[in-house]
Amino acid sequence: MEVSTHLYDIFGKKMSSDNGTTLRNLSLRRRGPGVRASVRDFRRQQTPTEQQLWELLRARRLEGLKFRRQFPIPPFIADFCCFELKLVVELDGGVHETPMQSAHDHNRDIYIQSLGYTILRFPNRDLFESPAAVLQRIAAEARRIRG
Repeated sequence: MEVSTHLYDIFGKKMSSDNGTTLRNLSLRRRGPGVRASVRDFRRQQTPTEQQLWELLRARRLEGLKFRRQFPIPPFIADFCCFELKLVVELDGGVHETPMQSAHDHNRDIYIQSLGYTILRFPNRDLFESPAAVLQRIAAEARRIRG
């Protein structure tokens, strides 16, 4: 008998990636005592990739830009946001490559863009392979927005 390495939340959503690493509980977006509690939970459950990028962005380390992690844009929570420029940075693991999640991300992006935000998405592997290139892309977009 084969044992699945995938975890499922109470709604039957897969909670681990294809390589077996646990994902944070995505269902927090739709339940719980509120966005503030969800944001706190998301910050405690940061993925290794999010932790790595946060170390590079925090404390105005990138061109003096103030980024916030797990920033609420109800009903969603963005991975990182420079609110001053309305610049959102999202990191995408393997689960984002599935057609269903990709469609969800697309609809989410359209909604967030309708609020005036610019969204940059990076696959996790880009950050692991070339963090300098990711930071250069974020900085270039910030300069473009500033004009």
